[in-house]
Amino acid sequence: MPFVPPLPPDHDPATRELAAFFDATLGFCPNSVLTMQRRPAIARAFIQLNMAVMDNQGRVTSALKRLVGYVASHAAGCRYCQAHTIRAAERYGAEQEKLAHVWEYRTHPAFDDAERAALDLAVAASSIPNAVTAELQERVRAHWDEGEIVELMGVIALFGYLNRWNDSMATTLEEGAEASGRQWLLPDGWERGKHR
Repeated sequence: MPFVPPLPPDHDPATRELAAFFDATLGFCPNSVLTMQRRPAIARAFIQLNMAVMDNQGRVTSALKRLVGYVASHAAGCRYCQAHTIRAAERYGAEQEKLAHVWEYRTHPAFDDAERAALDLAVAASSIPNAVTAELQERVRAHWDEGEIVELMGVIALFGYLNRWNDSMATTLEEGAEASGRQWLLPDGWERGKHR
């Protein structure tokens, strides 16, 4: 049961207009955003930040951004965000090999060295205490330019916010996200947990 229940999608018309962004990403407006509507300025600012972070300016694809979000959320333990990010990765064209083997990214041939460095950054930056080392920074710099590193860190930081929000709020997981979680994450032990 959620700590604070979501409001209807049409509660705040300005938020609803911005939330159309999530229709392409997930096929629905997340319950986290619907809950944020209790303070519409927070909901609107969050959506605008999400749109800016997920905008592609370099070689960091939409699918990779969602896989980075998944790995960051997995490292943080947020099952709600794991289901959302794997659903979005699928919807943004991530290869089935990558979806099915995301936790084998360090050795699986579906991933290249640039993706491995980005996903290692997601794990290290999402760990407590933070585990980003100078050596990891150099590995990431070998594959990504400074703007792309900002994009990757934007995704990781965005999901740091969402992981804390959704786990603390016990946000109810939507049916579509749950279906994606069951399809792609169940073999690795994923479950809804408190997000009922």
